[in-house]
Amino acid sequence: MITIYHNNRCSKSREGLCFLEDAKVEIEIVNYLEKSPKKREIKSLLKKLKYKPLELVRQKETIWIQNFKGKDLNDEEIIDAMVKYPTLIERPIIVNGNKAVIARPKERILEIL
Repeated sequence: MITIYHNNRCSKSREGLCFLEDAKVEIEIVNYLEKSPKKREIKSLLKKLKYKPLELVRQKETIWIQNFKGKDLNDEEIIDAMVKYPTLIERPIIVNGNKAVIARPKERILEIL
């Protein structure tokens, strides 16, 4: 089963979901803005993505700019920010087993199918 961390208001996220539906794969949709991922879940995603926490942050988001930009934050503090403000999490994240990609562009999904 493929998991998509999805925000329906985001066009890139909708494109990723359509791509998966067209691929006829079984999909689990995680609406991460409705139920914020826990710290351990974000750490697991980072490991699968092979990302450092800052690489998963949407650094142009107003919340980031107003509250965190320019501060010397460690990885734990960045993860805590994503837990508190899930809109900071880059999207869409597509997970297949122990691999994951940020589907920008949506064709990156092919890397893990």
